Amino acid sequence: MANNRRMRYGGHMLALSAAALGMVAAMAAPASADDQPTRAQLIADCDSGTGKCTFNDPQLGEAYLGDFHRVSDSLYNCSTSPATQSMTWSDTVGSTDSAGVSVTVGGKIADIIDLSVTATYSHTWSSTHSETSSINMTVKPGEVGWISRAQVMQTVSGTWQTHYDDRKWGHYFWFVPDVITGPAPNGTDGQSNAVVVKSRKMTAKEKQSCSSRSGRAKTLVVEG
Repeated sequence: MANNRRMRYGGHMLALSAAALGMVAAMAAPASADDQPTRAQLIADCDSGTGKCTFNDPQLGEAYLGDFHRVSDSLYNCSTSPATQSMTWSDTVGSTDSAGVSVTVGGKIADIIDLSVTATYSHTWSSTHSETSSINMTVKPGEVGWISRAQVMQTVSGTWQTHYDDRKWGHYFWFVPDVITGPAPNGTDGQSNAVVVKSRKMTAKEKQSCSSRSGRAKTLVVEG
């Protein structure tokens, strides 16, 4: 009787061990490259309409001020006194996804994100922001100045759900997490866009270029 119990117990343990080994083997076995789509393939199918895509559970991150970047021509002061001139600047800031790929304005991807954010937060999301203005810029003698601008930015994270009418890579549905970084409206979370005038000393070569000029052209020089 005791032997029978030991045999049944031993057989039960053997079955559990075999099942456990089977699970480990399944987890350890690498998936074939043909069975798994790349992130780029899934996003491309969303963009082309091959896959029916939604951007699920969008979560807006806290807004922050992006990096300053040059948005104007350079103004060289070749005179001996400070000089002021009105300078026009223009800036366009776009969006990128977690792979650093541009999210094109007017594209299907941008429209899907906008639809999702609008439905969740009741305000639109834009993949790009363009702005143009002008300011008076004062440059010291022997210096070069330019205008820089920083845009309020914000992330929106979510999961792409791609649905196929027929199985693709063995499944009807595939999911891809993503984070989109793009421009936010001025004043979002108390953050404001910023425009500043920057300057530096001219190089020896730039000063030499000033010396070669004559008359009025020697005062202020605008170059791209």
